[in-house]
Order: sequence, then structure tokens, then C-alpha cells
Amino acid sequence: MSPAEPASALSLAELAHWTARFADEVRQGLHEVQADPAERWHVRLHEDDDVDVWLISWTTEQGTELHDHGGSSGAFTVVEGTLTETTWSGGLQQTPGRLVDHERGEGDSVAFGPHYVHDVRNHGEEVAVSVHAYSPPLRLMNYYDATATGLLRWASSWTDDPEAPSPERPSERRAS
Repeated sequence: MSPAEPASALSLAELAHWTARFADEVRQGLHEVQADPAERWHVRLHEDDDVDVWLISWTTEQGTELHDHGGSSGAFTVVEGTLTETTWSGGLQQTPGRLVDHERGEGDSVAFGPHYVHDVRNHGEEVAVSVHAYSPPLRLMNYYDATATGLLRWASSWTDDPEAPSPERPSERRAS
């Protein structure tokens, strides 16, 4: 692929296949999993021009901010434990919607398109482990607050790491 050619996006079924395949490898002990109570532990398992795949562990109360994947589609499979995924039911524009919680247990897979907004957390006592895939490979993440009138984007971050720390909220910058 030349630098001028964009990466091609895999289908949602292909992304789900990638996460299920690597989740099976994790269950077979082919990939070491670590847990860090101070921050979500993660490692890239695969990267090419079309997809990147990550292994992530989540200790109690670790999670993300409400975010999208900057135009990338994605999927994740829970390898062990339980994750709570909070999804936004409205559109990305200022349209009413609501946040909906979904419990995702061992073996559950979720695939989503490029405008999917969610937050993922481990509210359980046990470490949770999941495999995530993004296509085209992740390059941007947008962060949101849910309001009565819709989503309010409060930050964007160029990154190829889905577990990079989220940007400081504007109020946090003023307070420090």
C-alpha cells in the first residue's frame, strides 16, 4: 500500500472473527495477561494496514471515558470476567439519546461501526480480560459527555493506542 492509499476497512463480521480468534489464543495460554491496579494493562497482538488487535486487562473500576474511535469500526470479545459497556443510543450530532448499560460476560462479542460511542468498565471484583480490534487501525479518539440535548465532544486525541490516557478535561486544566 502506498502512503497515498487509505487502509481498507474490514467488515464487522471480519472484526468479530479477529477478536474471537485472538480470544481463543489467550484462553489457550498463547498470550501472557498481566493486571495492573494503577492503570489498564494492554498490549498490541497484531497490526497491519487494515486492522490492529489489542489485549486488555481491567481491574476493579478501571474503564474508559465515553468515546468513539475516530472513524474506525471495531469489535471486542470478553475473554474472562464481566465488563459493563455503556452505549449512547442517539446520533453523534445534538440529537436526544440516552446511555444504556450492557453486561458483557465471558465469550460475548460486540462489533460496531465508525460512529459508535461507548464507555467500557469493570465494576466486578475479578480482573476482566478482553480482545479489541479496530479497522482501519485506530488513529483518533473523540471523547464525549452525554447531555439532555445530545453528545458534547470535549476532546479529540490523535493516537494509535486505544488505552492511551484520555486528555484532561477543560475543567481539570484550569484547576491545576
